[in-house]
Amino acid sequence: MILNRPFLIAQISDLHLKADGRLTYGVVDTLGALRRAVAHINASKQQPDIVVISGDLVDFGREDEYAVLKPELERLHMPFYLVPGNHDDRQNLLAAFADQVYLPLSAGEPLDWVVEKYPVRLIGMDTTIPGEHGGRLDYCQLDWLNAQLSRRADVPTVIILHHPPFITGIGHMDREPFGNASALERVIAQHPQVERLLCGHLHRPMQRRFGGSVASICPGTSHQIVLDLDKAAPAHFNLEPAGYVLHHWDPEQGLVSHNAVFGDHEGPYPFYDVNGLID
Repeated sequence: MILNRPFLIAQISDLHLKADGRLTYGVVDTLGALRRAVAHINASKQQPDIVVISGDLVDFGREDEYAVLKPELERLHMPFYLVPGNHDDRQNLLAAFADQVYLPLSAGEPLDWVVEKYPVRLIGMDTTIPGEHGGRLDYCQLDWLNAQLSRRADVPTVIILHHPPFITGIGHMDREPFGNASALERVIAQHPQVERLLCGHLHRPMQRRFGGSVASICPGTSHQIVLDLDKAAPAHFNLEPAGYVLHHWDPEQGLVSHNAVFGDHEGPYPFYDVNGLID
C-alpha cells in the first residue's frame, strides 16, 4: 500500500468482554465501553487506517464471550488485527475469528503472525502461557521473530504483544514478570527498523526504552489499574477515563504515538481572538 498521507494505527486493549450482559468484576460494563470505543474510532476526524488490539479480548476465554465480541469488532469501519492475552483462549479465539486470514490455522502453537501490506509492517506475537497470568516468548518464537525481522530489514515495523517486557513499578502486576524479556530485548536490538512494541495488560499508558526501540502500553478500553507504586499495594482497578493510542506514521518523521480518551468533552476553545492571545 502506497499512501500520499500519514498512516494511522489505532490501538485498543484489554476489552475483557463478558456474555449475557454481565458486568466484569460485578462493576464494569465492558460491552458498553467497547461500543463507545468503536463508535468513537469510527467517528474520529483522524480516521485510522487500521485498528490493532493488544489482548485480553474477553474475560474468561469462553465461546459465548467471543460470540458477543466478534460482531462488535465488525462494526469498525477499518480492518482490525488482534493478539491474545492471558484472559483469552487460543482455540476459542481461532474458532470465532476463523475468517481473519492472517491468524494461524491451528491453536496448537502460539498465535504469531505477520501482515505486510501496509506502509508499516505488523508482527503479532502471542505471549500467553495457557493457564497463567504472566507471559513470555519461547525460544522458537524468538527465532521466528528474528528471522522475520531479518527478512525485511528495510521496512518499518511494529510488534503487537499483550504482556509488556519490562517491570512497571506496579507491584501486583510485576510479581509475574515477562519471561525471557532480556532475550527479546537482544533480538530487538539487532533490528533498528522496529519502531515500537505495542503492549497491553497493564491497563495504563506507559513507555520504556527497549532494545533501542520503545515499548509502550495502551490504556484499557474500559477499566484502568490503579496507579499505586507501593510494592505492597492491593490489586485494584478504577474507572478513570478509558483510552486508546493513535500511532501516526510518516516516513519522514517516523512513528509518533498520541494517547487519547474516549467520549465527548468540553471544547474545543480558541487560544486566540482577533486581538491575539486571549487575556
